[in-house]
Amino acid sequence: MILLNLTTFLGRLHPLIVHLPIGFLLLAILFNFMSYWPKYKTLKVAIPFTLMAGFVAAILACLLGLLLSYTGQYNHQLLNAHKRAGISVAVLSGILYLLGTERFTQFISPKIYSGALVVLFFLIAYSGHQGGTLTHGNEYLSIKTLLQQERVKPLKAEEAYLFEDVIQPILNEKCSQCHQASKLKGSLSVESLADLKKGGKHGPAVVAGSLNESELYKRISLNPDNKEFMPTDGKTPLTKTETEIIKWWIEKGQAIENKKISELKNNKEITPLIASLLGLNNDSNAIVMSGIEQKINPDIPLTTDRVQIESLRKKGFVIRIMLQKPMMLDVTLPAQSSIKLTECQTELQAIAKNVIWLNVSDNNLTDKQVDFLKDLSNIEKLRLEKNPITDEVCKNLVGLKHLEAVNLNETLITEKGTKVLAVNPAIKRIYTWQTAVKSL
Repeated sequence: MILLNLTTFLGRLHPLIVHLPIGFLLLAILFNFMSYWPKYKTLKVAIPFTLMAGFVAAILACLLGLLLSYTGQYNHQLLNAHKRAGISVAVLSGILYLLGTERFTQFISPKIYSGALVVLFFLIAYSGHQGGTLTHGNEYLSIKTLLQQERVKPLKAEEAYLFEDVIQPILNEKCSQCHQASKLKGSLSVESLADLKKGGKHGPAVVAGSLNESELYKRISLNPDNKEFMPTDGKTPLTKTETEIIKWWIEKGQAIENKKISELKNNKEITPLIASLLGLNNDSNAIVMSGIEQKINPDIPLTTDRVQIESLRKKGFVIRIMLQKPMMLDVTLPAQSSIKLTECQTELQAIAKNVIWLNVSDNNLTDKQVDFLKDLSNIEKLRLEKNPITDEVCKNLVGLKHLEAVNLNETLITEKGTKVLAVNPAIKRIYTWQTAVKSL
């Protein structure tokens, strides 16, 4: 429904708007205390206006925050504390605005007024802390976080604890923002193995030995276009390596904790992946999974020109490093961008051999504009959908010996083009929805 989408959209403006009242009110507090010095006494006249601006912004932030509270499954205790503190900030700032005007200033002494502003300061700090806790978790800003010691990085993959050193950091980075005690989307927390086994409203996130029953693996291994794919909302997905490690941990590692890699059966299957992820003793290009030796493409350069990566990012490209060594890149040109590929040829050429995934969908690109595709010799997944490209583009793809999947949905491709692609034995999936292609 349009109304529901509008409510969700407006609610998500809360983190943006909430900084306005904080800025205005802190400025008013600063003006008040600076006005005690003769040199800055003229600032006193600006305090009521600044408080009024903070009051209006605080009311708006409260309204948007209320809408946001309907869209996420937040911890009710923390949410209510944040609500009460936010409303208190708005009310007190409004009262202090009135008391600071000429009509009411006679009813309160300057010292009591300053004391009330100090109370307002602590209310702002408390409300902000509760908001940060809702978003980032209970330990985001705590004494425990301050005093905790960082885990010592193992020197060898065999010395790493599979859950504590590998699985948990992956989940913390990719999943915990939406699945932790203060924000339980789907009633699921990933903060501990016990939470994972308990699961959420869709069942256990992890069931030892069973991938089919493990909701975590099912969600992260879906096609990114699937509405149930996790993580959602455009957040960075797990890499292929991370997904494979979680798969092995559930299926063959029996979803255990407090165990080193060296203590697990058949650990030779997972050790190269762990080494690759942690950047440890990764001298071999071989990865063994499920008894099948898989080779990391030896043609991928170990490094690339990071200056060119940063240049492309500044121009608007989204570039994610999938693996450090060899350097594997996931490159995205945001949909309907105004970026001209003809002005990016130097940078693209410099990183061409490192591009493993490329998404240039919905950018009104022509065959000539994507002529550089033939240079992406190590690409595995390519998204070209929603561009007015024709069968000509297939000539640039037929020689890409590592290309496994290409999305040509809503393009001008025909069966003639797909026959050209069929010459490339590496291509396993071709998507041609809403094209002239009737069947593959």
